[in-house]
Amino acid sequence: MDYLLTEEQQMLQDLARRIAYEKIKPARARLDEAEEFPWEILKDLAQADLAGTIIPEQYGGLGMGAFENVLLLEALSEGCVGVAVSFAASFLGAYPIMLYGSEEQKQTYLPGIAQGNTLAAFALTEAQAGSDASAIATTAAKDGDAYVLNGTKQWITNAGVADVNVIIALTDKAKGPRGASAFIVHKDDPGVSFGKKERKMGIRASVTREIILEEVRIPKDRLIGREGQGFIITMKTLDLARPGAGAMAIGLAQSALDEAASFAKERHQFGQPIFAIQAVQHMLADMAVRVEASRALVYAVARYIDTDPKDFSKEAAMSKVFATDMAMQVAIDAVQVMGGHGYMRDYPVEKMMRDAKILQIFEGTNQIMRNIIGLALSKEYTKKK
Repeated sequence: MDYLLTEEQQMLQDLARRIAYEKIKPARARLDEAEEFPWEILKDLAQADLAGTIIPEQYGGLGMGAFENVLLLEALSEGCVGVAVSFAASFLGAYPIMLYGSEEQKQTYLPGIAQGNTLAAFALTEAQAGSDASAIATTAAKDGDAYVLNGTKQWITNAGVADVNVIIALTDKAKGPRGASAFIVHKDDPGVSFGKKERKMGIRASVTREIILEEVRIPKDRLIGREGQGFIITMKTLDLARPGAGAMAIGLAQSALDEAASFAKERHQFGQPIFAIQAVQHMLADMAVRVEASRALVYAVARYIDTDPKDFSKEAAMSKVFATDMAMQVAIDAVQVMGGHGYMRDYPVEKMMRDAKILQIFEGTNQIMRNIIGLALSKEYTKKK
């Protein structure tokens, strides 16, 4: 479908797609097999000025919005979601600084992120605080002109490779979620260390580790916003990121559909291409419908976010849950269409099926997304009575 992209948006999409097909696709199997972080590809993206897509122009970025970010992540994910996640995680770390950081913090960190010289990460999850983000135990105690952080963050994307980490920690345990605050912690701050590199089912090109904080002393000017704003900063950051997860799901699903359809044209059984078999046609038709419906929803939500609404948690959750559930189903169906070939690692749909699963889990599980949507609906219908 024609989504009436501007010339600038079309150029952005074309550039990202060209990198996906020329740089990412040829390397994706090797990166997945070796579980290798895609440093060279991230350099290519930085040289193409894509690292600063969402960063405001005054800090060296392109000043684009949620819709352009969706276009970018969708195109990159046609190549490899593991690479796209490694790239997008830096945006996740940049959002808190962009939204709530002081002018000094923005001037210090955003230009480096925009140029691709600085990688960022966002650290919320802990062993006992996954879907229940309010259960975090990491603390930040004020001590004169500094804060001292202690705790362990788990399953953090880009941990150990990111130069800048946004850490959510409790400054007042008695207040629960209202006692959480956000801090900027550098990779080389004394007391910062990292756990082993996790061995994952999918997105193996991305790095996932623990961030271990032991008596990490940082200056008080690394507090983002005010004490007690950490939970608000977290929710706003995740709301902005969720359509991006939906976009990555669309890119993966489109690529899986392309692989399955091309295979169905070439694979002959019973004297004809399997594409001519109605059962296969129906599977491919359903896959195509799901991809396009998801694209329409994610694009619409991203454009809505760019109108600067007061609250878009429900819409962001809808875009994430619908598109990522779709990607999982489309990836499974692509493997089924290709049969034994699809199950083999010589063909990319096996990897896509593994990659798709994490999209239903990170940045809020799809069950939590339904909770968010349900709560929003409950409030809306209470007002209508």
